[in-house]
Amino acid sequence: MVQEYQSPVSVYKHPFELIMAAYVRRFPTCPLVPVVEDCNVLSESQSEDGSILVTVRRCTVSADMPQLIKKMTGVGYLYFIQKNTLNRRERSMHIEVTNESFSKSLVVHEVCDYTVHPENEDWTCFEQAATLDIKKFFGFERTVEKFAMKQYTMYLEKGKEIIEYYLKEMAEEGITSMPGWSPPPLASPVATAMVPQLPLSTATSVPSANGAGQEGDCCAHGVTGLLSQ
Repeated sequence: MVQEYQSPVSVYKHPFELIMAAYVRRFPTCPLVPVVEDCNVLSESQSEDGSILVTVRRCTVSADMPQLIKKMTGVGYLYFIQKNTLNRRERSMHIEVTNESFSKSLVVHEVCDYTVHPENEDWTCFEQAATLDIKKFFGFERTVEKFAMKQYTMYLEKGKEIIEYYLKEMAEEGITSMPGWSPPPLASPVATAMVPQLPLSTATSVPSANGAGQEGDCCAHGVTGLLSQ
């Protein structure tokens, strides 16, 4: 049996970049969704120009299910894999969530999209769709189906509240706007030609106050910048 859910389109009257800044604040945990115990980043990759960032997380969720089913399965936590693809150039975010727990018994597939409003570039649209395919679940297929759809509807309503919660938090911190993405500047060929090229054997690093070379500092800033996106 397969259940499908399609949410109506929600509209935030805020720019996409500000919504994304609010969205990332919900990780690794959010006080409004206490059943989410943790979200660990499994991998993170970025395109060469920095326009696309792909983040994969493993989310640990408290098994908020009927006691009888919880007792029979002996499961206290459920695990989900979330893949977020942020396209800064196109100003869009595509999210896919699948279940890792009970993957042979049931399949949860959720797709969410944040996009720019077609009629106002300073507004952001959000839509969400999900399918639940229960193959076999200890004879409790119908019970699990009803419970899962009820929970899904509840969390869908909570989603907008979470974004608004962090938008308010940011406003209290004085953050009411975020810069849009722009491609990195190209190196000037004239300026590059004027820089003398030293042989590799004579290249040196300039020590900093703590004795580390500048090369190490640049690497550290690069990693920090990527993780802070």
